[in-house]
Amino acid sequence: MLIQQAINGLTLGSIYALVALGYTLVYGILLLINFAHSEVFMVGAYIGLGAVLLFAGLLPGSPAAAAVFALVFSMAATGVLGVVIEAVAYRPLRSAPRLAPLISALGVSIFLQNIMMLLFGAESKTFPDAMPVRVYTFAGGTTVSSLQLFIILTSIFLMLALNVFIRKTKLGKAMRATSQDLETSQLMGINVSAIISLTFFIGAGLGGAAGVLNGMYYGSIKYNMGFIPCIKAFTAAVLGGIGNVPGAMVGGFVLGILESLCAGYISSVYKDVFAFVILILVLIFRPEGLFGTRSADKV
Repeated sequence: MLIQQAINGLTLGSIYALVALGYTLVYGILLLINFAHSEVFMVGAYIGLGAVLLFAGLLPGSPAAAAVFALVFSMAATGVLGVVIEAVAYRPLRSAPRLAPLISALGVSIFLQNIMMLLFGAESKTFPDAMPVRVYTFAGGTTVSSLQLFIILTSIFLMLALNVFIRKTKLGKAMRATSQDLETSQLMGINVSAIISLTFFIGAGLGGAAGVLNGMYYGSIKYNMGFIPCIKAFTAAVLGGIGNVPGAMVGGFVLGILESLCAGYISSVYKDVFAFVILILVLIFRPEGLFGTRSADKV
């Protein structure tokens, strides 16, 4: 049972980690919690659903390719949505008091949630099987499905690709510089606005991919599906150290495994409560997170 719950936790943690990366990327540069990210996650799931149905109609008999197409298409579309959100809701308030962009983020979240409800209805939509699912059984009765392997491996690939991009490319270096000191980066010739837009594109794209994987895993999507998973992903980002990219990855996996163990050994009724308990404990005892560093205020 322990191994089975660990596998289930890795699957959930993969989704949480992708969403947590979106939170931590934006916070690392703007010190802003993008509360509209939960709705980007939800929009990504709906776009993925449309992409699967479109691909199935154009090229029937290629379900595995439909899953990849849905992921890529959703990441591109939600990436553009993230750039639009930044330009409309955050950029005009960049010099405003810290509370203003926070209220703007909540406004964008409510707007996106309601517009999707009006367009597609308040009922849950069935997410079709985007790929054939096989179940592999190992010694002791432990089972792993091909869908779980796809979710875990896809998430790890996206995380590694992001890590290489940030550490090895010129744009990644510009992102790290902007995160350390926005004003000095601008004085050194970095187009800060373009880097911020790129950050929103990448973060929203990862959130869209997580939305598609979530829809594939649970088999249904809804206009308000983003709230609970994204609160958990935010908890994972705080657990790893908000603003720390490797910390968000590790935090997502840790939270997913702990949640699955709680559901398996205590009760599945409390699995959502468990994430909030972890968030409260981290904020009380280690607010900088597992990989964060405590910084002193300069006066």
